[in-house]
Amino acid sequence: KKSATMSDDEDVQLPAKKAKVVHFGSLEEVERQRLAKQEGQGSLGTDAVQAGILAGNINISEGETFDLEEHQSERQKEVLEEFERRKRARQIHVSTDDSEVKAQLRQLGEPICLFGEGPADRRERLRQILAKIGEDKLKKDSAEEKKEEKKEYNDTTWYHEGPSSLKAARMFIAGYSVPRAKKRLEKAHEAKDVPAAQKNARMQELHRQLRALTNYGSQIGDSRPISFCQFSPNSKLLATASWSGLCKLWSVPDCNLVRTLRGHNQNVGCVVFHPQATLTLDNSACCMASCSADGAVKLWSLESDEPVANIEGHEARVARVSYHPSGRFLGTTCYDKSWRLWDLEAQEEVLHQEGHSKEVYDISFQCDGSLCATCGLDAFGRVWDLRTGRCVMFLEGHLKELFAIEFSPDGYHLATGSADNTAKVWDVRQRKCVYTVPGHTNLVSGLKYQGTEGQYLVTASFDCTAKVWAHPGWSPLKTLAGHEGKLMSVDVSPDGKFIATSSYDRTYKLWAAE
Repeated sequence: KKSATMSDDEDVQLPAKKAKVVHFGSLEEVERQRLAKQEGQGSLGTDAVQAGILAGNINISEGETFDLEEHQSERQKEVLEEFERRKRARQIHVSTDDSEVKAQLRQLGEPICLFGEGPADRRERLRQILAKIGEDKLKKDSAEEKKEEKKEYNDTTWYHEGPSSLKAARMFIAGYSVPRAKKRLEKAHEAKDVPAAQKNARMQELHRQLRALTNYGSQIGDSRPISFCQFSPNSKLLATASWSGLCKLWSVPDCNLVRTLRGHNQNVGCVVFHPQATLTLDNSACCMASCSADGAVKLWSLESDEPVANIEGHEARVARVSYHPSGRFLGTTCYDKSWRLWDLEAQEEVLHQEGHSKEVYDISFQCDGSLCATCGLDAFGRVWDLRTGRCVMFLEGHLKELFAIEFSPDGYHLATGSADNTAKVWDVRQRKCVYTVPGHTNLVSGLKYQGTEGQYLVTASFDCTAKVWAHPGWSPLKTLAGHEGKLMSVDVSPDGKFIATSSYDRTYKLWAAE
């Protein structure tokens, strides 16, 4: 068996080894000969490629390359930018108020609503848009727009071309005010000659009386808040206005109801006496004026509980009315951003004056009758020369809405009360604010100077108190606390004996020295 196996192995053919070809010397010459031989014969592959190029079937670029690394870096950059945009979008704060979202989309020039889009989708769309353009751009555009609007409002004073009756009214006011101004200056010169000791003694006695002020009487005036109160020129009557639409006359000092004036259908803003009512004016004439939230202005006599006349023409709420010192004209402030002057003798509107950028709230006439001051919810006041129609002073300094303005009897001091909890005193001669009275913890709703010489100022506030301030010096003399609700109005009687306050608690109070 073994010998047989051996014989099988011997039959296996082993592969023959290839003998190595050994080249002596350089291969360069051999390679050159091979290439020359190929050029002579031609290569089948090379000829085919050349034929394809000539036929236009094969296009070969000349030196053009595709940089793979650069393409990858651009793609990487796009991905990073997308991540950054998503990160910014997460950090952007978008309002949840749908109306604000729509307003911002409109400001950016985008459609405010897409088909089938809800508030959440709209909010997300705004977020993505802001992430692309940047939130700062929107804020910047909005701030610039507001700044431009504010500047335009503040810098512009509007004048209307007036009728011939306005010229006659201006001539009358000029003729009326000059003699009164002359008389006031003569009085001031006489007061200057009074010895200082006598002045001080008189001032100290007045301050002593003011510090002794106490609650003299209190009366429930109506079933709704009492918005306004004013003494009659003879100090014997007090008129009150209420949100119930009623005006009432009360006797002073016993606080008995004399008459109820019925005619308004909405909240009455104020009721004021004619400068000569209860003095030289007949009781059957137009002795009082009142205004209400529906734009109605009514004139009243002292003998009837029905209005004598209506002044029509206001399309918005009338906040305050005030008589010119002559009694011939009535000033009204309106929520249509204007105030008006009515000639009661000619029974027509002689002046419709714009100039405030928001609702006009209060009006006051200077004692001479030549100037008029208005204030409004735009936080500014303006002093107007009624003889020329020009705005002679711009009262800028309060931070919030103005609700009260009052000329001092000295003719050149002016006080304003604001929602920034302060009252400011302005000097018309210097055209600047001379003092700020930061005496309340809520908005100042009303203020009143002492009627003859302006020796003190009373301010009423929504902090349920009224405060008496010395003038000059502005030291606090007395705090009149006693009302349970916000004070809406304050007045000082012409004889100086009483101070009246009306309140949201539906009562009015009289304050007098003990």
